[in-house]
Amino acid sequence: MTTTTAASSAATGQPQTATSELDGIYRKIIWRLIPFLMLLWILAWIDRVNIGFIKLTMLDELKWSEAVYGLGAGIFFLGYFFFEVPSNLLLQKIGAKKTLMRITIGWGLTSIATMFVKTPEMFYFLRFLLGVFEAGFYPGVILYLTYWFPNDRRAKAFGMFMSASAFAGVIGGPLAGAIMTGMHGVNGWSGWQWVMLLEGIPSVLAGFATWFYLTDRPEQANWLTGRERLLVSQDLERDRKALGSREHSMLASLKSGRIWLLILIFFCIIAANSSLTFYGPTLVKEVGFTSPVAVGWIMAFAYLCGAAGMIWNGFHSDRHQESRWHCALAAALGAASLLAVALFLGHSALAVLAGLTLAIVGTMSAIPVFWQMPNRFLAGTAAAGGVALINSMANLAGFGAPWMLGLIKTSTGSLSPGLYVVAAVEICATLLILAVVPALRAQPAGAAATR
Repeated sequence: MTTTTAASSAATGQPQTATSELDGIYRKIIWRLIPFLMLLWILAWIDRVNIGFIKLTMLDELKWSEAVYGLGAGIFFLGYFFFEVPSNLLLQKIGAKKTLMRITIGWGLTSIATMFVKTPEMFYFLRFLLGVFEAGFYPGVILYLTYWFPNDRRAKAFGMFMSASAFAGVIGGPLAGAIMTGMHGVNGWSGWQWVMLLEGIPSVLAGFATWFYLTDRPEQANWLTGRERLLVSQDLERDRKALGSREHSMLASLKSGRIWLLILIFFCIIAANSSLTFYGPTLVKEVGFTSPVAVGWIMAFAYLCGAAGMIWNGFHSDRHQESRWHCALAAALGAASLLAVALFLGHSALAVLAGLTLAIVGTMSAIPVFWQMPNRFLAGTAAAGGVALINSMANLAGFGAPWMLGLIKTSTGSLSPGLYVVAAVEICATLLILAVVPALRAQPAGAAATR
């Protein structure tokens, strides 16, 4: 028994033998659920961001400007905004299997349809539709994991799941580069069209697999023994009591200033994350790497570092029972690195690539720890709607930031001015976390999950 585990046992009031047995049960749950959810998130992320790679040839072929691309990249998040809360409320009502199956099949078919776009209007419509279908997946999984893990074990689970977006960059970059290079001209289609087709089909297939594989709640898990289901149920009940009184009403939670502060914090983080997602390949190209394959491998390395950062930060947060500084310092690293990219763009390729990698590490590492905060004071319907509301409204930054960067790039010929703005926005996340997160604590003294 490690010191950390012993301390955790003392804090929860549970015998060490029970805690040790629970450790084994939660490892079993992690290995059952997290790899599959990671696979779905990898597919979703690839289908969402592959336009960052196909733009390297698509814009020239279709005679579109950077502004057209930036608007199309960002309009995805408008679909998110309008449909995310209803989707999460539906998940709570009908379960995760049905909701995630619908979402996954829908975004896969939309991704495939994007291969046939000819006009900006078609592009905008399908990007919006992709957001509509994907709405609810990310906050839905966040909500789903709260059904399985107590607060003091969630950061690790969140970090593992969310690291899939970084692994998607590791896989998606080289894969898109290889398809664009190797399949160009086959059947009369361009390489970027083949990317949309071949990366959309697996999502459709995975959607059908979701129905047969996932289990909605621990009490329904026939892959756990009766005793394991009982211990998890008791532990989740212990966690609910430790967290104290939380808001269950969605309407009442909206009257609280805390949820709006969380929206603002996550907005600042997402502004940087979406900028790196949709303009990372462009930055690599601007420092001299014009081959789609080379761009893909460079981005793969950056996202591999991002995945390591997400997992480590989530694990470290759980181990030390602290989330405020873990989130704030990660966001600060992202902001400082974005500033370095803006300063050195056009002067030092090595500095730009190093800054881009560290910006991805910092920004992505802040995300899983951030999601520890809402569940401290929301439960039930308020948690389902609140998590979705935070994610949907904050993701409007995913609409604004790429569009802003595209407009600035079109008008000035450089991404640096836009990156200065994004860096300033992300440093606001650090300042807000340090200023307001202590006021968000809703747990009684001595609660197991106190951060």
